[in-house]
Amino acid sequence: MSIAIDEELCNGCGRCVKACPYGGVELRDGKAVITDRCTACGACIEVCKVEAIRSDVMEREAPDFSEYAGVWVFAEQREGAISRVTLELLGLGQRLAQEIDQELSAVLLGHEVRHLVKELEEFGAQNIYLAQHRLLSQYQTNPYAKVISGIISEHKPCIFLIGASTIGRDLAPRISMRLSLGLTADCTELAIDPEDGSLLQTRPAFGGNVMATIKTPYSRPQMATVRPGVMETKKRDGTGLCRIIEKKVRLLDRDSLTEILEVVREEKGRVNLSDAKVIVAGGRGVGSKEGFECIVRLAEALGGEVAGTRIVIEEGWLPAERQVGQTGQTVRPELYIACGISGAIQHRAGMLGSRYVIAVNIDERAPIFEVADWGIVGNLHEVAPTLTSALKEKDGVGL
Repeated sequence: MSIAIDEELCNGCGRCVKACPYGGVELRDGKAVITDRCTACGACIEVCKVEAIRSDVMEREAPDFSEYAGVWVFAEQREGAISRVTLELLGLGQRLAQEIDQELSAVLLGHEVRHLVKELEEFGAQNIYLAQHRLLSQYQTNPYAKVISGIISEHKPCIFLIGASTIGRDLAPRISMRLSLGLTADCTELAIDPEDGSLLQTRPAFGGNVMATIKTPYSRPQMATVRPGVMETKKRDGTGLCRIIEKKVRLLDRDSLTEILEVVREEKGRVNLSDAKVIVAGGRGVGSKEGFECIVRLAEALGGEVAGTRIVIEEGWLPAERQVGQTGQTVRPELYIACGISGAIQHRAGMLGSRYVIAVNIDERAPIFEVADWGIVGNLHEVAPTLTSALKEKDGVGL
């Protein structure tokens, strides 16, 4: 988007100069002029009384995308197992495809992974584009991007979704660059615009302080990565055969650019937060690393996991993988107990998918109470041990 000024209409009032926060407009010889500091934010357009300032986007017509159809999901797999975020995206894809009356497809890459087709079909895929090659057995950026870009160019989907996993965050921008497409990263919500049928892509912006909804009206497919844990899995409604479209892969060894000699995985002692049914989380109100002892005991009594807010991680009270929030993990447990957490929007973005939320905070005005199903106003160092004792007396039943 760029900003243009009609010199004949401009009366040199200077409102645009005052409104621009970046110094992108100047008065020269009694007329407003756009400088190289302009960010096309549009602030000047809103204050111009004579409508001398305009955006080229306002006059640009959208291209004809009638040949683009279908909602596609990248089926991420590791060692022959479909990732959970793929199943979440297929659940979302079913809804989006139904709203625009198009088919839902999955793109599956790997080596000897045909056995995964059944699971993708079970979770909603009506078509599966299957590409198998020995160089696709382990994820590598260049081969995956090359193959998927070719399939997209040939079949022209309307929407292409990728999980915002470590693989997805590496792969999506490479595809976007190859095909000159727009890409909205780390989305927490997707919807269809009822007016023109385009994809509305919502993601946190400005450090999570606001939620921005983005459209890509001038390119197809519309690409987005979606954070794991924010969508629900949903098995396919109704019956019907799934169509498998096998794609011939032409890759040379030099396409890999690198050679994988060995895969070494870090041992994880506990379950991933995204799989936890119960999470007990602590925030700034915990006070110290030692203060987490009562939270750990409560989580153990419930058979759950311990988590924390960003400040907890920064202070070193918990390891980074325990963080819930905009810059951490997104979780959907059956029960989420927030202890000493004020409820900033950045943290709420990571736990609002929880089925039930219990908040414990000494401040009765804390924002966390606005999203909690039950609230306890009190000192967490008194409340948490009381709950733990009650659970142990009842063998963990009756909270």
